[in-house]
Amino acid sequence: MPRPRPVTYGLYGWSPDYGYRYIHPANRRSFELVGPIGKLFEKIAEDDDGEWITLRYDEQQFLVRPELFKELTEKPPFSFGDEVEEVAPPPGRYRHFGLVSDVFWNEQTSTASYQIVERKRKLPQVFQAGELRAG
Repeated sequence: MPRPRPVTYGLYGWSPDYGYRYIHPANRRSFELVGPIGKLFEKIAEDDDGEWITLRYDEQQFLVRPELFKELTEKPPFSFGDEVEEVAPPPGRYRHFGLVSDVFWNEQTSTASYQIVERKRKLPQVFQAGELRAG
């Protein structure tokens, strides 16, 4: 799905302790599996009456209530699906190339970190923005 312009990035600080009224019934299980705490979402739509917003995380979309969405003023350097490459791999290893699949947000430092998919395999390593460049 193409991104709206400008993209609104934010956090959705929901956990099961809040109850399920914040998550649309069709998305409850899949949203819980994402584990939204500390992950960056793209807000891609909102309904006309303001009851639901649509958030995107990687290739998934979720309908959620807007009350828990916290918009960020900072824009992360990379987002879902962006092609990236590792800047400086350790000696003796080829650099990683792939697509951004996970974006984590550190609220204390206002910085993003990333996991990438390389040849259809998610790498276990989490990269800081400075360790990657557009591919």
